Amino acid sequence: MPHIQTLPSHLVNQIAAGEVVERPSSVVKELVENSLDAGASLITVEIEAGGTRLIRIIDDGCGIVREELLSAVSRHATSKIRSLEDLEKIGTLGFRGEALPSIASVSRLNLISFSENDEHAWKIQVRDQTAAVPDAAPPGTCVEVRELFYNVPARKKFLRTEQTEYKHIESLFKTLAMSHPEIAFKLIHNKKTIYQLKSVHSAKEKQQRLAMLCGKEFAASLIEIMIEIDGSRLTGWTALPSFNRSQADMQYFYVNQRVIRDKLINHAVRQAYRDVMFHGRHPAYVLFLQMDPRQLDVNVHPQKHEVRFRNSRQIHDFIYRSLKQALAEIQPEQQIESPAYAFGNTTSDIESMPVQQSGLGFNSFTHPRRPATLVREQASAYHTLIQSADSLEPNEQVDPQIPPLGFAIAQLKGIYVLAENAQGLIVVDMHAAHERIVYERMKQNAEQEDVIHQPLLVPITMNVSRSEADLVEQHKQFFVHLGFDVERLGVEQIRVRAIPALLKNADCEQLVRDVLADLLEFGQSRRIEEYENELLGTMACHASVRANRLLSIDEMNALLRDIEQTERSGQCNHGRPTWKQLSLDALDKFFKRGQ
Repeated sequence: MPHIQTLPSHLVNQIAAGEVVERPSSVVKELVENSLDAGASLITVEIEAGGTRLIRIIDDGCGIVREELLSAVSRHATSKIRSLEDLEKIGTLGFRGEALPSIASVSRLNLISFSENDEHAWKIQVRDQTAAVPDAAPPGTCVEVRELFYNVPARKKFLRTEQTEYKHIESLFKTLAMSHPEIAFKLIHNKKTIYQLKSVHSAKEKQQRLAMLCGKEFAASLIEIMIEIDGSRLTGWTALPSFNRSQADMQYFYVNQRVIRDKLINHAVRQAYRDVMFHGRHPAYVLFLQMDPRQLDVNVHPQKHEVRFRNSRQIHDFIYRSLKQALAEIQPEQQIESPAYAFGNTTSDIESMPVQQSGLGFNSFTHPRRPATLVREQASAYHTLIQSADSLEPNEQVDPQIPPLGFAIAQLKGIYVLAENAQGLIVVDMHAAHERIVYERMKQNAEQEDVIHQPLLVPITMNVSRSEADLVEQHKQFFVHLGFDVERLGVEQIRVRAIPALLKNADCEQLVRDVLADLLEFGQSRRIEEYENELLGTMACHASVRANRLLSIDEMNALLRDIEQTERSGQCNHGRPTWKQLSLDALDKFFKRGQ
């Protein structure tokens, strides 16, 4: 066995670099975070050859005084932590004091800084000199990283192509630019300016920046989130369920402006979208969680991608309920493409119309005359309003009696309802829409009634781990709320004495095991609720109007009104869209009118 000895400092730095510097984008992240902590208002990221040849970060922050330049490239040297108390309430992005020395150990690093306390800028070349020399540079700091991994060929051969490494940097640049809209950013690759973003402050300007970074389609489908409970504040934007991705590549979550990847957060978001997202698809969002820094630990990962919440169950529930509420409150007019004018408060007008219950389970307008006469009069009045809308200013409102989904004009093949609204044509999948309406009503009825227990003739005895048996004791009331009677028999054994009546045909033993697994992983579980919702969804599917059912104009209009007043009505229980807006502009373009 070799003798224990202290490693050389350069080897220690290279080992640390293996944790901090994974690829060129890791260098950009560490250096830009330092610029953000320095109070910069303009940050320029200049790279060459995907960052392998040159990475230059320039900011106009507070700078580093001459006497501290050498300390800045020493290990465990930082201006952001003084005591253990500071470590427990970290409010800055970079705090470990390892970034600069780690980067310098695997590259040729130059540091130029001009502090307000100095008369001019000072420069150090980390490998070639031990003292700062005067330099000409504007106020702020410039860090140059050349020939990354030039002295670690084993690491360099694992780098990808120039284009791949650039894409990683570009993705990181977008992530940082979205988290700090009040700061101007600039990205230059191979002497070509790719992005030049001005600082923005208003909500409209922030959405414009999102459109530049994530695309106009994403920015046009955003739902604004702004909820605060018990000192935690969730803000930002999440996309409509109709805007979804095949990969989880447009999901940005920030905790105290630090971008993180956390399975607890991902699970909460997936659960919120579960009832409206088509299987195999992923939601898109840009969300910011502000909370007391004492309630989380950001010092759990060398690259600071992960955090640990002190009360993870509370945070999970807060994010889940906030997003679920926001998705439930989506109004049809929010999903209509290119609205020609702003709608008024249509809900009160719709609710005040005289209605009667139809045999389909949704409301039907009453009128003493024949439906054909009624629809002609509705269409005539409606077209008059549409014609008058052409002369309105953009900020004027039209008579709010026009519903967002307009009025029914026909039924196609016994499957689709065609309606005309202010923007053009609405096409409704009548089975999918009615299925959502019935499903939501069933869920409301189930929530208003107590869960009915069904005692088991032969109780189920299960062997579990000690930690799972402990959970049964700790969450006794939680299982009672779900409709289960579960007790602990021994150190690693539990017994199920009663189950929810709705789940009498389910594999209850597997459900209990899944619930315990969720409690161990996330601190809570919605397995039972999800299973019950699946059953209610199946029941709603069978209870809803079927294809080839001919509807009257009254029934079609009643279906449209119910869609407007039902939560999550834009998607059916399986995540498929229930209706689609075809704007007049889109139709004109398709038929090449005016071209």
